[in-house]
Amino acid sequence: MKRKAEKQQAAGPVSAFAARKARQQQAQIVTTPKNEVQAEPAAEPPSKRPRRSLEANESQETNGAEPRGSRTRASKKQDGPLPAATAISQRRSVKTSASDSKPQRLDAQDISEAKEEQQVPNDGPDEMTEDEVASVVGDADGYESPADTPAELQNFPLSKTRLNKSSIVYGDEDSLCVRIKDKMNLAALGQYDLWVKRGVVSLMGAKLHPSSRVYRVYAPSTHSLPIIKCVAGVEGEAEVELKSCKSGLSRLRDVSPLYQRIWNGDNTAADKVTLKGAAPNSRRSFSVLYTSSDDSLKRHLRPLHLDKKWSASMRSLSQRQGRLRVLVCGPKASGKSTFSRYLLNHVLSPAPETKNGYINTDGVAFLDLDPGQPEFAPMGQVYLAHLRSPFFGPPFTHPSLDETRDGRVLRAHHIGATSPKEDPDHYALATMDLMDQYQTLLTQYPQCPLIVNYPGWIFGQGLEVATWLVKCLGLSDVVYMSEKGPMEVVEPLSYAAREAQVPMTILPSQPTDFVSRSSAQLRSMQIQSYFHLSRPAGLGNPLWHEAPLSRTRPIAVDYAGPTQGILGIMVMGSQISPSMLREVLEGAIVGVVAVESRHAIMGTSTATGNRTDEEGADMENDMDVDSDEPNSQGPFVNDTIVRTPQEDLPYLFVGSGSCTPLDPKASNCLGLALVRSVDVSSRKLELSTPISSSRLSDAIEQGHDLVLVRGQLDGPNWAISEEYHAARAAERRYQQSAVRLHKDADSASGQKHQIDPAKHKQTLALLRARIRRASNVPWMTVVEDNSRRQREAAAREKSLWKLKKKAYPGSESEGDW
Repeated sequence: MKRKAEKQQAAGPVSAFAARKARQQQAQIVTTPKNEVQAEPAAEPPSKRPRRSLEANESQETNGAEPRGSRTRASKKQDGPLPAATAISQRRSVKTSASDSKPQRLDAQDISEAKEEQQVPNDGPDEMTEDEVASVVGDADGYESPADTPAELQNFPLSKTRLNKSSIVYGDEDSLCVRIKDKMNLAALGQYDLWVKRGVVSLMGAKLHPSSRVYRVYAPSTHSLPIIKCVAGVEGEAEVELKSCKSGLSRLRDVSPLYQRIWNGDNTAADKVTLKGAAPNSRRSFSVLYTSSDDSLKRHLRPLHLDKKWSASMRSLSQRQGRLRVLVCGPKASGKSTFSRYLLNHVLSPAPETKNGYINTDGVAFLDLDPGQPEFAPMGQVYLAHLRSPFFGPPFTHPSLDETRDGRVLRAHHIGATSPKEDPDHYALATMDLMDQYQTLLTQYPQCPLIVNYPGWIFGQGLEVATWLVKCLGLSDVVYMSEKGPMEVVEPLSYAAREAQVPMTILPSQPTDFVSRSSAQLRSMQIQSYFHLSRPAGLGNPLWHEAPLSRTRPIAVDYAGPTQGILGIMVMGSQISPSMLREVLEGAIVGVVAVESRHAIMGTSTATGNRTDEEGADMENDMDVDSDEPNSQGPFVNDTIVRTPQEDLPYLFVGSGSCTPLDPKASNCLGLALVRSVDVSSRKLELSTPISSSRLSDAIEQGHDLVLVRGQLDGPNWAISEEYHAARAAERRYQQSAVRLHKDADSASGQKHQIDPAKHKQTLALLRARIRRASNVPWMTVVEDNSRRQREAAAREKSLWKLKKKAYPGSESEGDW
């Protein structure tokens, strides 16, 4: 009876609304095909998403959802999918079994393994998924993991222009020239040189007119892709040429997993159209994409489009021309850096003479007050840069400016931390000194605008500093990057702006700069790029070298004796015992600061000037300083420098309880250096630094002393693991070359080339021995077992300078790492 009643009830008439709702519910039950592309979202996803909890991972595993990038050779044999937190694929695990300790012949298994390595897309032999990057660098190095990505790849539109015979002017294996219709755009992933031949195009805020100038563009997948848009054309079209370039930046994937899978992969459908007639294996350093699904590496690519209010504000600010003095501030992750970068490019656009006759020939001054995420310098610095040309790329593509034609850093100060809250007084003094430098710049370039980028330190004491800057910097505008307040921040800023008679503009936050790396990982990428950067003479663009820093020749600096090259060593923060200076210094990132005057050592200059000889002698005895040292600089230095008892290092400490930093008015930072070792026997410091020798010699010739400042920057975990990653990359490249040689057929005999088994075993053994040496070092532990007991034991043994690298991530306990 019950079933009959149910059937009768189901057979009754229903309303149209109920029928439509029933159909929708039934459609939701039907599973989506695996290869079906999801619809475009209505709104841009946030730039950073919270991590999924372990319960969410377990539920995902129970429901059978397989995360992107977690499928490996071993997982294919398993009944169920791997957990969402599974990171490093098993083909990249460190093999510490007996097979590594003895040579192996090139058998079928070796060829199969190398083939699978060779099937990794074109970004390099040791590429890793974004989830794998989270495991290697996020978990092992103590960095934040990159934002979790949805399980299904979304098809996001990138280019409106479709390449065909009418839009392609010419194309070969090196370059591509296309026509872009008015109001249409084109997105490219990778590295390329852009030449505007006809019409006007916009790119990252800059409007580029036809000229002989070629612009270098870096478009990695770590950030939203820059869009080339036609804003004015000849007969409704603009003509641009994209040309492949070799900067060496992509080769950093051999020394860091953070640089893997960030450039273009296999040729897209658009590339295949433009490469007709070229060699079958032709591949440019860039790829044109129509949608994000065109990416062979299946990454979550996004275009970077500005909010309409942002664009209107930029146009309004640029109309102030040489009178522009704007402060960009707001909460964290609100788009301050993106807005500042676009506004900078917009003001620097090399446009021809405008209607009012204004031409920007004086460049733009960029005052970067964000030591955590600086634009043109490594972390831990505030600086003033004078720029003459727009820049196209994220900060790690231009980590420094070394007297290039595009710009230079006029003056910089080492804060020694990623946030100014560690020493707000020193931060304020450094800011005022940089503003004085800007006033000096105006005497030579009177029509030079100023853009001030303030950090996300906008609450509490940071708000006090921000309001103080609004009142003291002589600004023309204040831009606050959040319409949601909070009011306890907006009201004081608005009051300070009204008091200074400066208009304040409130813009909506736009976190559309989609990033696949966390802030800590981006800092690591930027400082690693900084140390691998070089600027050969005669080249307009920089080059990067992929050799680990441990294999480069360091700079030897005498820290004692008649040829002493440094005045002293400072440690910012709490005072340490002189006997611990070597422990704190070795393996650390230090700022190389030029002391222009001995009054830079604050807190002692006045007292020293009024001190009698007897008082100076008494203090000299109390500090246990040897005044007979040939490099002694008089009572002023003797009062502040203490020689360590064992190493004779010059420890420079001024203050009571905490170190007083150098006075910004009498010092400036030349750059950063990595202290590789302290050679006590020869009294030398071994430093690795990208600072040019000419800049160091100029400082010495001007009579400036050099001081090494040890701050509170992130530990250089990237540096101590470079040799390990380079060794792994070398082995994979050899395996791939062996497979290619094995597959090459002899055209005459039709037989395949034979590989000498003895030579192959010897080479493979040497490469694997290098991996073992790189992993068997005091500061890095390769975990063979991923069980909880092994992790706890490794955590107990972990010291200040140890770096833990997971080598067997395939166990089920990976999820709770």
